[in-house]
Amino acid sequence: MNGSANSDRSGDGRSSDDRFMRRALQLAARARGRVSPNPIVGAVVVDPSGQIVGEGYHRNVGGPHAEAHALNEAGDRARGSTVYCTLEPCAHHGRTPPCAEALVRAGVRRVVCSLHDPDTHVSGKGFTILTDAGIDVEIGPGAATASAQNAGYLHHRQHGRPRVWLKLAQSLDGRIATRTGDSRWITGETARRHSHRWRSWMDMVAVGAGTVTADDPALTVRHVKGQDPRALVVSGRLTCAPQAQVFGRAGTVVATGHHSPERTTPFTARGTEVWAFDSKDDEIDLAEVVQQAGSAGITSLLIEGGQGLAAAALRARIVDELMIYVAPRLIGEGLSGIGELGIERIDDSIGLTQVTTRRLGEDLLVTGKVESCSPV
Repeated sequence: MNGSANSDRSGDGRSSDDRFMRRALQLAARARGRVSPNPIVGAVVVDPSGQIVGEGYHRNVGGPHAEAHALNEAGDRARGSTVYCTLEPCAHHGRTPPCAEALVRAGVRRVVCSLHDPDTHVSGKGFTILTDAGIDVEIGPGAATASAQNAGYLHHRQHGRPRVWLKLAQSLDGRIATRTGDSRWITGETARRHSHRWRSWMDMVAVGAGTVTADDPALTVRHVKGQDPRALVVSGRLTCAPQAQVFGRAGTVVATGHHSPERTTPFTARGTEVWAFDSKDDEIDLAEVVQQAGSAGITSLLIEGGQGLAAAALRARIVDELMIYVAPRLIGEGLSGIGELGIERIDDSIGLTQVTTRRLGEDLLVTGKVESCSPV
């Protein structure tokens, strides 16, 4: 097994590996938002003549994995083949049998894989099964894309908590609402579709009590097809009304500093789960909230507002990535996207790395990784 073997390949071999791995990554992307807490994985079987004879991806939780789908489609043509998969084949008996053993039984000659799987059930064991059977294993092609596709899964397996994105939609001068509170719609339709696509990829979406009171959001997926994430309402003082529509949604959680049944029962009566934490001055520790989310199997969390929750999340250093949709508008006096951070010197400000920009209609999307949080 050679994790850097592909870097030494040249000519048609390297080109073919990259081409077939791109196809496997395209297949994996079809499952985004559909298989959590499992990773999204794609697989392609290529026979000795260089023809694709089987393809697959992990379609649903508990169903066959990508390699199983691809091998099933390939049948006997898998013997002597090269299999491209975007994550290390599993090595344990769970809801499905080990994919590494299936590859051995199929008579595969070579496996090209993007990433190691850090899950303790796998973590190199899949590659060991393959190499012990005499299968050539190469690791690395498509690693950057596969890592991005599975950012939440990888982060959860490595840190025990979800990867956290903070999303803001604001004017060019940094306002998310006018001084009267009007905020619909700052960005255009293209940006809103993109935002809801990201929402559909998340396990959980979070807002603060102020947003629930002001907007009564459903926090469902609209504008695009996709599954609704679980909703998390952070309300240290439990000030939001239990009649809000989000509390009637299956899977909704309210995180609060109140433990008494007389305060929490109106929420649990509607099916909302209560996560109660110790509080200080009616504020709960958001680091404890994300750890609880990780324990509940949440691998990805999107914080959508409002101003107070955004600031609290940044102060608590739980934000891993920032997404800011910037509309070509000037509002002037109004509500800023992020509340008080307690920063008095520029040198103490929160920096971003790996910053990218993208046009979405008339709007601009700025993304970056937050320096104060641990990377994937």
